Amino acid sequence: MNLKNKEITETITGSTFEAHNIPGYGFFEKVYQRAKQVELLRRGFTAYPITELKLK
Repeated sequence: MNLKNKEITETITGSTFEAHNIPGYGFFEKVYQRAKQVELLRRGFTAYPITELKLK
């Protein structure tokens, strides 16, 4: 893995851990999804909320 990919992966992984540590445990999944989105935005990434896809 080249350095650029390693740094991106570490940043995303770190934001995931941070997003779960901030609110604590016992919340609905939506709380952690939003916390991860905020953490990724704070770290300079573009992050969108998870949206439901309807298939026909």
